[in-house]
Amino acid sequence: MEHTIKLHDRHFRVMIPAAEIDKAVAAVAARINEDYKDKETPLFVGVLNGSFMFMSDLIKKIEFNSELSFVKLASYEGTATTGDVKCLIGLNNSLEGRHVIIVEDIVDTGVSIERMVRDLERLRPASIAVCTLFFKPNSYRKQIPIEYKALEIGNEFIVGYGLDYDQLGRNLKDIYVVTD
Repeated sequence: MEHTIKLHDRHFRVMIPAAEIDKAVAAVAARINEDYKDKETPLFVGVLNGSFMFMSDLIKKIEFNSELSFVKLASYEGTATTGDVKCLIGLNNSLEGRHVIIVEDIVDTGVSIERMVRDLERLRPASIAVCTLFFKPNSYRKQIPIEYKALEIGNEFIVGYGLDYDQLGRNLKDIYVVTD
């Protein structure tokens, strides 16, 4: 029988094992290493809470000097996006003239990432790139380029590896998909 877990009122099964996630993170890190090896101290900006595991594993594979910071945005309740993006914690770093890499757990409709990029552009960085662990091309509705996509998925609702269902499941090393 297939292993399932229960979070709140929903059941989930493994969709992507940890080893596959690690390979995807290594591949996207290799691309970033190549693109940023000659840039002066790029700043990685992780979007909390979901990106913390991805950011941690990604940054361990980065081979150039860099800095880290975090912001906290909120646009989900339960299993659905609200369409309303709330910035809960902001940056303390100066971005003027800096190369910024936004690190997201998942990009689906693009509402959150568009808001974040627009807000960061006002701080006059040299460049802004978006790196996401998961990209949902069938849901994406915005024009912001997503330069670094570790994995593309369909419209499934997933948890694990930093992603949650009403705050549960972030600690799971694999990615699980809802079954009911």
